Amino acid sequence: MATSLAGVTNSREKGVTLIEMMIVATLIALMAGLAYPSIAAGFDSLRLRSASNSIVSFLNTALDRADRRQQVVEIRIVPRESAIIARSADLGFVRRLDIPDGIHIVAVTPAIEGDADESRRFLVYPGGSVPRIGVDLANQEGRHRKVTIDPVTGVPAAGMESR
Repeated sequence: MATSLAGVTNSREKGVTLIEMMIVATLIALMAGLAYPSIAAGFDSLRLRSASNSIVSFLNTALDRADRRQQVVEIRIVPRESAIIARSADLGFVRRLDIPDGIHIVAVTPAIEGDADESRRFLVYPGGSVPRIGVDLANQEGRHRKVTIDPVTGVPAAGMESR
C-alpha cells in the first residue's frame, strides 16, 4: 500500500494560483504600456521613410520616361490630396502616387506666393535640365523628411528626418 501512495501527488502542488497569474499578466501589461510609445514612433518614422522612398522612385520613373522616350513629362504635386501625378503629353504615360494616411505634404519648393496647398506643376524636357523640385513630408508626430531633385545630376534623393 505504501507504493501506491507514493505515486499519488497532492493536487495543491500542481499549477499556478490565480494571484500568480494576475501578477504575471500585470507585469506584461506594464511592459507593453511602457514600450508602446516607442514602438508607435518607430512605425511612424518607418512610414515616413517609406513614403519618401516611394516619391523618390516615382520621380525617378518620370525622369526616366522623359529621357528614354524623348517626351515632355508633367509632374504635378497636389498637397490637398497628398498625391503626385506624372503624365506625358500624349497621355501614354499617366501615373499617380497617393501618399499614405498619416503622412502629408507640408511644402513644395521652390516656394511661390499664394496658397501653400495649391497644386504645383513642373515640366521635364528630354535632354533639358531638370527643375529643382523639393517635397517636404511630415507625419503626425511632427517629423519631417524632404525629397529633392538635384538639378545638376537630375537624381532625386530623400533627406534626413528632422523634428
